[in-house]
Amino acid sequence: MNKITEEIDAIRGKWGNKLLILGHHYQRDSVLAHADEIGDSLELARKAAEHSEAERIVFCGVRFMAESADILTSREQRVFMPDIGAGCPMARMADMPAMRKAWAVLGGADAGWLPVVYVNSSANVKACCGEFGGSCCTSSNATRVFEWVFSQGKRVFCLPDEHLGVNTAHDIGIADEQIIIYDPSKPFGGVHPETLKSARVVVWKGFCLVHTAFTTQQIAQVRSVIPQAKIIVHPEAPKSVVRLSDAHGSTSQIRKYVESSPDGSVIFVGTELNFVQRLAKNQAGRVMVKALSQSVCANMSKTNEQNLLSVLSDWPDANVVNIAKSVAEMAHKSLDAMLKL
Repeated sequence: MNKITEEIDAIRGKWGNKLLILGHHYQRDSVLAHADEIGDSLELARKAAEHSEAERIVFCGVRFMAESADILTSREQRVFMPDIGAGCPMARMADMPAMRKAWAVLGGADAGWLPVVYVNSSANVKACCGEFGGSCCTSSNATRVFEWVFSQGKRVFCLPDEHLGVNTAHDIGIADEQIIIYDPSKPFGGVHPETLKSARVVVWKGFCLVHTAFTTQQIAQVRSVIPQAKIIVHPEAPKSVVRLSDAHGSTSQIRKYVESSPDGSVIFVGTELNFVQRLAKNQAGRVMVKALSQSVCANMSKTNEQNLLSVLSDWPDANVVNIAKSVAEMAHKSLDAMLKL
């Protein structure tokens, strides 16, 4: 055990259950060794709310995750990040002003739209979703949320990830020609009013750098060398990759897929490398797990034992995530809509 690890453990011992450390699946093992809870982003935010006795919460992840934890916890609890600069490029691809502009272009509720906002988004975008009567979604429940919209006779405006939106629409049988890409960098989103008439889903042109690193060429290479191998990817991967894979699913769904596979299986996984390597280690000797490509989240990697210790030692105000009450209340509304499903 190194000195930093010893110091972190000593601080955790002093705080007891008044301190909660959350670690996302994409963190390195050295960080997760200190986590009280490990999981997906929304799962961890909900765990933070459940641990009402925790006065201080340290979220080892990226900013939108810590924002969700702050939204779902009480005002008496404080949420910290080891590196406040650990953001999410995809979450930054959509902001509230651009979302409002798009809502106006589409015609909003009057034209039958409801927003579905991926949890991988800022608190402001979640708040805008709540204001417009929409719902958040995760990669594991996006299908259910889309169906909730369609059950009301409405149409889906999904943001900020194009690929999650397209793949989810395809999963429930929406034809490609009924899916339109809204590009916020183009006038009117690059959308012609006539094409909107038959559209059932509009998706924002955003993407995850980690998951767009996976390609059809990589899949073709696996098929040619190890034809018996199974391939599972995250739905943030491009539709061409998802449609050539054997399965797709969220981080937790990928884990379950691997754990339930027959002994001796060979499985290539298309998601963040730290998680894939942990799966491979946990399944060693039973199932062979390999990365489809070595794609690492650079922002997740900004968290390490040293800056975790710094937060625990000094509790700097600069590392606090504090969402304004008015924004938090409206963002909570969009999260609640999802949780009720």
